[in-house]
Amino acid sequence: MSLIDDFKSQYKMGDMTTKLIFWNILLFAIPSVLFALLKLFNVPINYYNYVGLSSNLNQLLMKPWTLFSYSFFHSGFFHILFNMIMLNFSGKLFTTFFTQKQLVGLYVLGGVLGGLLYLIAYLFLPFLQNKSGLLVGASASVMAILIATTTYSPYMNLRLALIGNVKLWHIAIVFLVIDLIQLPLENSGGHLAHIGGALFGFIYIKALQSGTDLSSGFNSVLDFFVNLFSSKETTPFKKVHKNPKSSNPTKTTSRVVTKDRAQQQIDEILDKISQSGYDSLTKEEKEFLFKAGK
Repeated sequence: MSLIDDFKSQYKMGDMTTKLIFWNILLFAIPSVLFALLKLFNVPINYYNYVGLSSNLNQLLMKPWTLFSYSFFHSGFFHILFNMIMLNFSGKLFTTFFTQKQLVGLYVLGGVLGGLLYLIAYLFLPFLQNKSGLLVGASASVMAILIATTTYSPYMNLRLALIGNVKLWHIAIVFLVIDLIQLPLENSGGHLAHIGGALFGFIYIKALQSGTDLSSGFNSVLDFFVNLFSSKETTPFKKVHKNPKSSNPTKTTSRVVTKDRAQQQIDEILDKISQSGYDSLTKEEKEFLFKAGK
């Protein structure tokens, strides 16, 4: 019981990246155990048929929720392990600049656009026609988050084990090239979904910099249901406010949203990261940045 309480505490105290990881793990572990037990009693059920995105449009019309649900389910241990490592990496970077609420919207909508490109590919690409596929995995959503962060701050310095200092755009390019190389080889629909997610991440930031938050509509719907089923007066998300004027225009010109009254200190820390890398921060600065991202 103490282990369960510990998980509950970690979930409650965690930021939105942590919560998304928890949901992905739960939606992988619980059905896997449940349907493995059913197989022991000769009741074979492939639950992926009910949550995965089929390349058949007729199946989508019968199960429209799969355009959203597929990005929360995974086909195997290493599949979810890699995606959760990348989600943790990308999500923490994204919320350095943007809000937890925007992260959720980007995750879901990036998955949706990735799923739509997947469907379009099976309709029009010759090497995929007359074939069928079933898409699951958070890869398109993760790519949306990674490319969105890269679009906003491409020259952020990162230190990777065994590699050293790299720019964020270097990492993004590697993943995009891998998808493009593997596109004609295997899992073509899946790699196209990744590219679709990446495309949405790029479009999302460009629209945000022009004053339009493409996730606002989705987040409004999400807020409605959170408030509907919650007894609390407030949602777990932060509110987003426009920042048309500021006492420090030289720094706020590169910022898209104002997150709290400590924004100026956050900006100074982010400038330090851009110039000298994350490792140049003091322990106090790292703790402050981590708390601010929650």
